[in-house]
Amino acid sequence: MMSSYLENTPDKNGYFGKFGGSFIPPVLEKPFEDIKNAYEKIKKDPQFIEDLKYVRKHYQGRPTPISFAKNLTQHCAGAKIYLKREDLNHTGAHKLNHCMAEVILAKHMGFKKVIAETGAGQHGVALATAAAYFGLECEIHMGEVDIKKEHPNVTRMKILGAKVIPATHGLKTLKEAVDSAFESYINQVDTAIYCIGSVVGPHPFPMMVRDFQSIMSLEAKEQFLEHEKKLPDNVIACIGGGSNAMGIFAHFIDEEDIELYGVEPMGKGENIGEHSATLSYGEEGIMHGFNSIMLKDAKGEPAPVHSIGSGIDYPSVGPEHAYLKEIGRTKVGLCTDEEAITAFYKLSQLEGIIPALESAHAVAFAMKLAKTLPKDKTILVNLSGRGDKDIDFVIENYPLEKL
Repeated sequence: MMSSYLENTPDKNGYFGKFGGSFIPPVLEKPFEDIKNAYEKIKKDPQFIEDLKYVRKHYQGRPTPISFAKNLTQHCAGAKIYLKREDLNHTGAHKLNHCMAEVILAKHMGFKKVIAETGAGQHGVALATAAAYFGLECEIHMGEVDIKKEHPNVTRMKILGAKVIPATHGLKTLKEAVDSAFESYINQVDTAIYCIGSVVGPHPFPMMVRDFQSIMSLEAKEQFLEHEKKLPDNVIACIGGGSNAMGIFAHFIDEEDIELYGVEPMGKGENIGEHSATLSYGEEGIMHGFNSIMLKDAKGEPAPVHSIGSGIDYPSVGPEHAYLKEIGRTKVGLCTDEEAITAFYKLSQLEGIIPALESAHAVAFAMKLAKTLPKDKTILVNLSGRGDKDIDFVIENYPLEKL
């Protein structure tokens, strides 16, 4: 049973308070309205629900477990740290949770092709996987910088049959990939569907992706009770656009005693272009079809951003995250590149789990928080992905012997 918050948020126009909505060219208004109407219909369809349950259990490998990080907990000498193991979800990250559902929706609507952007490549891999499973064409747009940085995921997408298109303008990272994908989609609205990779974009995507990702917190509530006979005191996830964070927060939002932390990439410093800490340093603005908090340059345009994690270097954030922070329901944590690298190695060497660099931000903040809390307190970290895609980059740029 969904909680009252999830039932009532967003409103019918896709607003979370003043954030969200749909600010798109006229050519896209009908396609997005069609997607919204199809989703509202299909989410109540018993056949869709059964199809999704089957895929999640027999293909994705859900439910993913919760693991007690005993050695990491002992290292921090504070609160108990648990991990929601989305790295064990098929394809190695949480992204398949919404990609399988979005492709089922695409097939229901009669589309033959899916289009999307990707940053670290996990959404691209997941969508290419779902497209292969359901027999659809797949077109993925990815920043040229990220293509070089996340080469293993690019190779996986191509093997899975996706067409990978480099975004070569601007900073050549995630924002530019979104620009490129939208531009391509406008020319294919009759034959393709845009499958946004996070809780961003015009309505209904922030709501729809949250709903599909909420399977993580639904599972986690029951699983955590098995471990501790109570719910966690703190839930932590990294935030770029924010899909993994909204997924793990969703069914805990109404549990007011639980602290929810979204961890932003502080990168290399506080100056524009050195970080991607949108909620901490941004202001209200419209980008990519939705109103939220965004980082702006002196001209009011989207600012250049940086993070060691390619999936979280985005100059805006999901509108629901902006809303939850504004009403005081969530808190923002910060993690530098250096802290993320330390956590990457610590989790690998203490627990035998190599995390994605994005997920390492959440682990790093959890380590800091654990040290400030008594040992009877608990922390649940959403380990949103595994680090196979990052190992070459890390070893080349942050070799152990130099740390």
